[in-house]
Amino acid sequence: MQLYNTLSAEERAQLIDEAGKQRLTLSFYAYAKIEDPKKFRDDLFIEWNKLDALGRTYVAKEGINAQMSVPAEHFEAFRETLEAYDFMRGIRLNVAVEHDDHSFLKLTVKVRDKIVADGLNDETFDVTNIGVHLKAAAFNQILEDPNTIVVDFRNHYESEIGHFKGAITPDVETFRESLPIINEQLKDFKEDKNLVMYCTGGIRCEKASAYFKHQGFKNVFQLEGGIINYAKQIKEENIESKFIGKNFVFDHRLGERITDDIVSQCHQCGKPCDNHTNCLNDGCHLLFIQCDECQAAMENCCSTECLEITHLPLAEQVKLRRGKQVGNKVFRKGKSENLKFKHSGELSDKPLAVAEKTKDIRQKIKVKKVLLGKAEHYYVKAQVGLFVIENQELNVGDKILISGPTTGNQELVLEKMLVNGSENSSAKIGDKITFEVPFRVRLSDKLFKIII
Repeated sequence: MQLYNTLSAEERAQLIDEAGKQRLTLSFYAYAKIEDPKKFRDDLFIEWNKLDALGRTYVAKEGINAQMSVPAEHFEAFRETLEAYDFMRGIRLNVAVEHDDHSFLKLTVKVRDKIVADGLNDETFDVTNIGVHLKAAAFNQILEDPNTIVVDFRNHYESEIGHFKGAITPDVETFRESLPIINEQLKDFKEDKNLVMYCTGGIRCEKASAYFKHQGFKNVFQLEGGIINYAKQIKEENIESKFIGKNFVFDHRLGERITDDIVSQCHQCGKPCDNHTNCLNDGCHLLFIQCDECQAAMENCCSTECLEITHLPLAEQVKLRRGKQVGNKVFRKGKSENLKFKHSGELSDKPLAVAEKTKDIRQKIKVKKVLLGKAEHYYVKAQVGLFVIENQELNVGDKILISGPTTGNQELVLEKMLVNGSENSSAKIGDKITFEVPFRVRLSDKLFKIII
């Protein structure tokens, strides 16, 4: 009975690419009384592992909170694993606007004290006395009411790249920080204003709406299914989006575009940009916004200090971070003195630029390919990419594919390459290769060989 992952992220990515089948990225949550979270966790892992479902799930005595990647062909079977439990019958699955086959590469189901760290004592108020759920059209309508106050219950790094027009966007690092701040800020409007709240998928508002009703707010509303479901509804119903920019998501994509508006800036140069990245220095992993030019120049680092550290031998890097607490590496730490163009708190509704159109990443993979390796560096002036071969051989004349979240899928025929610094027609596992690339390569990009 398998209760843990047996494949690395790289091995899983290769299997996904070789299968060539579409996967769906989705999220869901449910508050319920779970007597034995450990058994519940193990049962879910066993069933989901059979379906090749991947993702990150938290289970607690109060319920379940999940973000998943599921093969499209197993979508209904996956739903059945949920509806086997009474409290999840008819559960809403928030399917992403954009899909990426690599959004999750491991199946993680963890038992936690709470499914969302809200810092609240649930015994002190009725957590089931929640606000009124609003679908997209009704949400748009109430935003037009002058008596409405709309609040973003996400963190500063989420709201910076996209938010509802006119929303209060608290300058907070965690959900629990926002609750007392908003309660104090709006204490004089409990009787006569509509308190309208939203978050990514709805789970934070589910608890927050009950908390604020307990605090004395009379008219409490929440966006049903959060921004994810809102984006789906405005597309299906062809209605105006009151949300501008990108919706931050907690998977490999780090965001899905809702409108073409870019409302944030590269934190290093100030150029309009809304692509998040993590600092390449393992002792930092700062989450920040970085444009393609700065990404190439700074090699995915947030500062010259981190850049210098990444060039040190691995043993030296480990020595430097020994004993230091990094914390939650990926989704925290969204602030630093090094980020000159970081904005948080009160945010503008004015777009800074329009995003370029990209190919539909939801299209089913139409070519058979095998993963060869990954990008190590891109030399901007020479337009040369450096890759490390980790699987199979590569030969001059092979048709290759370079793929990544920002790069997209770029195909070309390998006409010439340097292998470990010398021109050669063949490369094997472990070799470092360089060749000309007529487009920018990023460190997250993968190198594939297309099989004719």
